[in-house]
Amino acid sequence: MLMSKVSVCIPTYNRANYLIQSVKSVLSQTYKDFELIICDDGSTDETPTVVSQWNDARIRYIRHAKNIGRSKNMRSGFDTAQGNYFIKLDDDDALTPEFLEKTVAVLEAEPTVDFVCTNHWVIDKNGNRDESATKENAAKWGKDKLKQGIIPDLMRQTFQYQSLQVGSTLFRRACLQDVDYMRPEADGCEDFDLLVRLAIALKQGYFLPEYLMEYRFHGGQTSLRQNLHFLKAKVFCIDSYRFPDQELETLRIQKLAWTKEALGLRLIENGDTVQGRIMLQEVAEIIGSSRKAQLGVILSYLPLSLRQAALQVFRQMRPKDYTDQVREAG
Repeated sequence: MLMSKVSVCIPTYNRANYLIQSVKSVLSQTYKDFELIICDDGSTDETPTVVSQWNDARIRYIRHAKNIGRSKNMRSGFDTAQGNYFIKLDDDDALTPEFLEKTVAVLEAEPTVDFVCTNHWVIDKNGNRDESATKENAAKWGKDKLKQGIIPDLMRQTFQYQSLQVGSTLFRRACLQDVDYMRPEADGCEDFDLLVRLAIALKQGYFLPEYLMEYRFHGGQTSLRQNLHFLKAKVFCIDSYRFPDQELETLRIQKLAWTKEALGLRLIENGDTVQGRIMLQEVAEIIGSSRKAQLGVILSYLPLSLRQAALQVFRQMRPKDYTDQVREAG
């Protein structure tokens, strides 16, 4: 059996309805030399039935008997991949038909480039493109300022601006092997972590400003438990980096403190009062005590139900941005 040039990996868990669109977007590619690996993290919905509808030799289905976690599930697909090029596509997102054709062309023409990232559409839960949100998203993350070609100052783009996205990026599989792809400790924050570590390893990225991927906003993407998990992972990640640029290293220390502050507040909201106070105190010793942290400490002396209610009110007072509007659409 001949190996495919590209490996597309879709890690999935209990999203059978969205998975259909993701898989169809891969099978509709104008570039045909690919394998599609669907790695199922022990889904309890109709995912196995949905996958069984496709009779395509390019599809490989890895089903774990029980949930092993996001990063390990992603890693299982990567370890199975055989292509020279690799992309991880989330199960609620989609590729436009020319994504592989245009990104493969860049990697074939630019042998020193390790990965090519494209711009992307924002879509709602029903798959409708939102042009306004797409423009706001590009501006928020600085994609509107990136020009086509080799990405300058990759460490700053990945860490400070976070302007790139794994799901809209085709990688040389070798460069991912060089940095050990997904770290289990970064679970929930693995995409950010991967791109930063590639930059620190002096890999070279290329930006293609065409909108060749669709990123979906929908309800259920965040929760208190997920935020705690995400914040703990982000603290681990930021604490593990070191930048040669002193300005960026100073920013790293500040970002670590801000992330610990957010984690401390979440711990207090979740009932881990002592641990939350300790973390806020650690942050205060580094960057001083903010009004937000002071409020968190005061609330920590209230009964759990009252502090959760108060923090929920404060959260609802935050002005809604384009992500909230798209999640509520339809």
